[in-house]
Amino acid sequence: MIVSFTDQFRKQYKKANVRIRNRFDIVLKKFINNPMDHELRNHPLHEKLEGFRSVDVTSDWRAIYKEENQDEIVFYFVALGTHSQLYK
Repeated sequence: MIVSFTDQFRKQYKKANVRIRNRFDIVLKKFINNPMDHELRNHPLHEKLEGFRSVDVTSDWRAIYKEENQDEIVFYFVALGTHSQLYK
């Protein structure tokens, strides 16, 4: 498994407050251990975000990623933000 971050994700991560960054780091460790851990509330997205999935960082913050199966499974994290920021 490979985990990668887009430039957009990196910018959003840097702009997030330290509490959110620390929480995402914990979520990422759980994700790497088991992407379908029930605590992550990992679920597919629909409509304009079809093909992407989301995991909960907090009750309001989400991390959006896309899974690609190349020689190895690659998880591309593409966005980090609040529910209202990401799903306008």
